Amino acid sequence: MIVGVCAPGGYYSSFIDHYFNYVKWLRATIMYTCEYALSLVGYKTYLQNPYLLKLQGGLGVHIVYSCLGIGVMSFWGAFVFANERAWIQKLKWIIGGWIIIWSINVTRIVLLILATNKGWVAPFNLDHHTLFNIAAYTAIFILIYFFDRSGRDKPITKQPGDIAY
Repeated sequence: MIVGVCAPGGYYSSFIDHYFNYVKWLRATIMYTCEYALSLVGYKTYLQNPYLLKLQGGLGVHIVYSCLGIGVMSFWGAFVFANERAWIQKLKWIIGGWIIIWSINVTRIVLLILATNKGWVAPFNLDHHTLFNIAAYTAIFILIYFFDRSGRDKPITKQPGDIAY
């Protein structure tokens, strides 16, 4: 929904685009972090536009909506939200998982920029999106394991007015 209201034309809202466009914010955090990470290992990069991160004198990577990992992050958030925990616990687990998924994505894009410029071939000739999904869902399965174990020690107490299913 946010993409539709933040894209000019149709139902565009400049207010929502300016203040609530989490897609633009997520893309910017990924791009600037990749730029910084590459600078730490001696590569000079620049943002040619809000979607393109390039190595100076080299090739770049377009970071479009499908590169942001929003689907994977949504899956994790929905999983945690659907389970019984105190809201503060849910919030901590959701944010922690999102940071892990975001970090995997940053690592993927840094490696993709290096691979594109150095001519590296992806393992098993897999697409970088497929490799990201494998890494992200592996992390999610591990997170699910620890999330489940963290709730086993504490019995769920029913509050007055709770409906039994």
